[in-house]
Amino acid sequence: MDKDILTVIEEAWPSFSKGQRSIARYILENYDKAAFMTASKLGQVVDVSESTVVRFAAELGYNGYPEMRRALQNLIRNRLTSVQRIQVAKDLLDSKDILTHVLSSDIEQIRLTLDEINREDFDTAVSKIVEARHIYILGIHSASAIVKFMGFYFNLMFSDVHVVTESTSSEIFEQIMRIGEGDVLIAMSFPRYSRRTIKAMRYARDMGAHVIGITDASTSPIAKVAHTPLFARSDMVSFVDTLVAPLSLVNAIIVAASARAQDDLVSNFDKLERMWDEYEVYEKSE
Repeated sequence: MDKDILTVIEEAWPSFSKGQRSIARYILENYDKAAFMTASKLGQVVDVSESTVVRFAAELGYNGYPEMRRALQNLIRNRLTSVQRIQVAKDLLDSKDILTHVLSSDIEQIRLTLDEINREDFDTAVSKIVEARHIYILGIHSASAIVKFMGFYFNLMFSDVHVVTESTSSEIFEQIMRIGEGDVLIAMSFPRYSRRTIKAMRYARDMGAHVIGITDASTSPIAKVAHTPLFARSDMVSFVDTLVAPLSLVNAIIVAASARAQDDLVSNFDKLERMWDEYEVYEKSE
């Protein structure tokens, strides 16, 4: 569904029953709170039955209430400021064991990512990376940590890797200005999406490079620009974006690329091991 949920509700308003309008009115005015309510809780708040809430989700075109709630959560992650995120998280986490909640949520994000990943797109992305003349990896803000992780291993595997992270818009374009046909740009961004990343992706496309986008959903502006979009679920915990599933996806890309570049990889690491020994890079146990 390309439209955000608030737009969908507003457009469907004339067809709603009295009970459905009560639900719609509450969501439009309190979407930040509704995003974390069960169907039962939302029904209690607006004084309708749980089954009415479930039918309301179906009326909007969602495959059940959980999918509608995810749409609300995606919406607030894109709209809320960091301060608002903290306030929402306080209401959500106040009565919970935070350690269990956060780790359980991360496990669920990985499971959903595995269930939903498009294997053909994954294989295409890996092939484009292995065959690329030059590899550019771009991500700023919280995505920069994953970009640096991928860049570390790709620099050991491939001869021409450029890691592009925090910098001004002009500096990003200076770092990718030579990108062209036969090259690959791997761009990562999660809510709140980086405008600089999207602009750089468009430039890379215009220059003839293949653009791989790693993001959270098909509605992401990153997905709309990428030739090959890959989706990994992320979630919001207070002002923090939990990026365990995206990191796991990047791990899988690294391993898959290493399997396809096996001969070069063995040669590279053989050279590295000799260099590490000669210059005593790593501590050796007795």
